[in-house]
Amino acid sequence: MSEFQGPNKDRIIETVKKIGDFMNMECQVEVKEETFQGGLGQVPQQGSEQADSNRNVVAVSIYMPENARFLIGKNGENLKALEHILRAMLLRNDKEIASLSVDVNDYRKAKSSEVINLAREAAVRVRNTKKAEALYPMSAYERRLVHAELASHPDVSTESIGDEPQRRVVIKPLNF
Repeated sequence: MSEFQGPNKDRIIETVKKIGDFMNMECQVEVKEETFQGGLGQVPQQGSEQADSNRNVVAVSIYMPENARFLIGKNGENLKALEHILRAMLLRNDKEIASLSVDVNDYRKAKSSEVINLAREAAVRVRNTKKAEALYPMSAYERRLVHAELASHPDVSTESIGDEPQRRVVIKPLNF
């Protein structure tokens, strides 16, 4: 990842800091850019967009010493809303940007690790019991993490079932 340059970087930092000031919170903002070569890159964002060839993904990291939970919100809902606002603001003016990812105090990184560990543990249980197991409802991004993680496990398969917001992954044994 490289440092993101230009007027959009300043607008992102200014917007995030204004939101923090409005909430009486001090924050540090770091904006990085990554260029994906090829068609389907692993896009580090909550939504389900895929990066186009040779387009950039902007990663915004916000660090707050206190009260980050207000910016993250319940189950990351405030974080998703902030990301949506910044994405709309940025993508309107810069067609070279394929996607935008926002993280507060590495919440998304920790949540991704938690989901991957949950998937691994569930796969072990399914392997041992030979019974399918449904995970809790997840966002599209989290479900994609589970599918990607367990795709390399030859003895289990995954399937998403249900309708939003109750859509979940079911892990099934392959060899009985």
